[in-house]
Amino acid sequence: MISKAKIRELRSQAHSLNPVVMLGSKGYTETVQAEIERALFDHELIKIRISGLERDEKRELAQHICETHQAELVQMLGHILTVYRKTTR
Repeated sequence: MISKAKIRELRSQAHSLNPVVMLGSKGYTETVQAEIERALFDHELIKIRISGLERDEKRELAQHICETHQAELVQMLGHILTVYRKTTR
């Protein structure tokens, strides 16, 4: 779990970022999983655009993404998730 101060810092950094992963009509496929993994490895802090889901479904998917990729949800605004994972490079 990351601190509130770190979350504020990450939100500030994410403000200028564009979504690097888009979930469309096909949903959370293996290809999307691989792209999220690659993006988290390369950037640590990413935005993911999710379209076509209700609020509760988005919340469940965000939780699943974070658990699957050992990441932290920084922010969920509308259709955009901001996700962070510290890279050990």
